[in-house]
Amino acid sequence: MNRRHLLTITAAALAAPRLCFAQDAWPSRPVTLLVPFAAGGSNDVVARFMAPVLEQKFGQSFIIDNRPGGGGSLGMGMVVRARPDAQTLLVSSASNHVFHPLVSGDVGYDVREVLVGVSMLTDVPTVLAANPGIGVNTVPELIAKIRATRGGFAFGSSGAGTSNHLAGELFRMRMDLDMTHVPYRGGGPALTDLVAGTIPIAFMNLPTVAPAAEDGRLKIIGVCTGERVSVRPNLPTVMEQGVPDFAVRSWTGLFAPRGTPQAIVDRLGTAVREALAAPPLVARLTALAAEPIVMTPAQTDAFVRQEYERWGPVVRSANISANG
Repeated sequence: MNRRHLLTITAAALAAPRLCFAQDAWPSRPVTLLVPFAAGGSNDVVARFMAPVLEQKFGQSFIIDNRPGGGGSLGMGMVVRARPDAQTLLVSSASNHVFHPLVSGDVGYDVREVLVGVSMLTDVPTVLAANPGIGVNTVPELIAKIRATRGGFAFGSSGAGTSNHLAGELFRMRMDLDMTHVPYRGGGPALTDLVAGTIPIAFMNLPTVAPAAEDGRLKIIGVCTGERVSVRPNLPTVMEQGVPDFAVRSWTGLFAPRGTPQAIVDRLGTAVREALAAPPLVARLTALAAEPIVMTPAQTDAFVRQEYERWGPVVRSANISANG
């Protein structure tokens, strides 16, 4: 063995323990949970539920950073460009992770290649909600009112190209209605305007609107899933009220930049899965109509790919624009 080979082996042996130590010591400083929508939406709520659990587990602060814009692509892009050290993580949703890239056609990268799954978090039903002032309680009543309104009928969503936007466009198409999309920078701002009556109806995630519906500030007309949801079985679906082939569901998940050490991804994923199985967090999530989803990092990546395969043909056939 010559001197060069000996030095190479020695350097590798010294580097390996340092790498393992860095991974074992993670996190050595506060971690950012980036939410690509405004405060008050379902992503934000889930992130704020998860943060204290992870803080207790890892002994470091987990800070929520809301970065709305571009249907969630602005904040998502920040995580894509972040260092792959698990210090910046994305609390993502079907809207920004799947629907917006499909609708816009090009966000500058392939989400499936530049982000890795840590764990899914929740399954989030989309609902059709209305301001009580418009005087409708069912989907047929709403359809009749839209058709009787001259100049079209506005509907709000958490942003252009989101799952909420897609739900509204499919509703319009299925029933041949004159409707205009009003995009917001997240579910929170859309909820504010819906309650104020600035917009008459909105397609939003159930956890976002549940508190306002329970105290009478708005009315949930129907659930946009194929069948009734277990967390609110009393709510009828839009489809059972006469809108054919209508089912849109959202979700939240935790993701890291591609290149993040697998050991850290696995540790974090295990902690998240343990939290989602713990009764206290389960109770808090289900109270807001968000059902926990337990998946490994590999299962999360596979799930995202399946979502692209499922919704790609739907988005293309619906000809939905990210500008609307």
